[in-house]
Amino acid sequence: MTSRKKAILWIIAVILAAVIGYAVYYFTSIYNGLQGLHKTGEASPFKNLNTVEVKVPDPPKWEGTEPVNILLMGVDARGLEEGEIPRSDSMMVVSLDPVKKRIHLFSILRDTYTNIPEHGKERINTAITHGPNTAMKAVGDLLGIPIQYYVYTDFQGFIKMVDAVGGVDFYVEKDMYYPSAADKHEYDIDLKKGTQHLDGKTALQYVRFRHDATSDFTRTERQRAFLKAVAGKMQSTTSIMKLPDILEEVSPYIDTNLSVNDMWKLASVGYKSEMAGSEQIPPMKLLKEKTINKAAVLTVSSESALKNYIKDIFNKPTPVPVVSDGKTESETGDTNSQDTSSGKTKSSTGSSD
Repeated sequence: MTSRKKAILWIIAVILAAVIGYAVYYFTSIYNGLQGLHKTGEASPFKNLNTVEVKVPDPPKWEGTEPVNILLMGVDARGLEEGEIPRSDSMMVVSLDPVKKRIHLFSILRDTYTNIPEHGKERINTAITHGPNTAMKAVGDLLGIPIQYYVYTDFQGFIKMVDAVGGVDFYVEKDMYYPSAADKHEYDIDLKKGTQHLDGKTALQYVRFRHDATSDFTRTERQRAFLKAVAGKMQSTTSIMKLPDILEEVSPYIDTNLSVNDMWKLASVGYKSEMAGSEQIPPMKLLKEKTINKAAVLTVSSESALKNYIKDIFNKPTPVPVVSDGKTESETGDTNSQDTSSGKTKSSTGSSD
């Protein structure tokens, strides 16, 4: 072997070693970051929980066919004592269907008056104060679906997450202003209408704003829209490469019952799936405003109708893609077909060879 060939082989070996070394570091960092999201013992935000939690469905053994529902909870811990569990400021359910490769996003109006298992009827945002299992059961009973997982964070976790992905370019639909002297103006809202780059702090202002005529109704719409924008940013190659750094930033502020193995699998499904829709729960047609115990709450006119509403959303047929000539894929066919008039074989688009 000539010295030139030896030099080339040596360079290739060095490059391969560097690539393998980086891959080991990358995936080890991701694993450690994901593992840190599940808090136990003194690190758990629910370490001081005194109540006995309700039984919830065990997370399914992943076979690649079962829909999975995840409850996302953002809380406002301002002004609370150390270890005190705050009410949910926002609640969303992400539903992933690995067969249809579709994602549905539901935002729960926090003043929805419903049954909190073992604790009677109350606003749904109080469920988390009795622990994540109770919150999952309350939301699952309301929607008529099993909630197997939860992800829990606070204002700081949200800020860190948005900053970690580099912020998001987003259209703010109107001027938003609301000063808050109660927390020494740390969380004042002051945004101007127009497309702009939102970092963690300005994004928090956007998703928190509700000081207009429609209050929480439009706020939940904004939250769903922004979450979809963040999810889109996370799917970019740049964000994927930065994943170890992102996890390191957000890990201290997030708690979940997802195992690392489940996170890997769900991430794979999510990356291959498309957003099928997002909905407010309860929908306007089933919502009633009432005053109960001198407090304004939102009630559901028919719980069975709400569950049927959710079922109908899941059972919507998957749209059939339309190709450039206006025909659907089923009309053109996935395999080559024979043109009986000319004897020529047609391609899947219907054009002749």
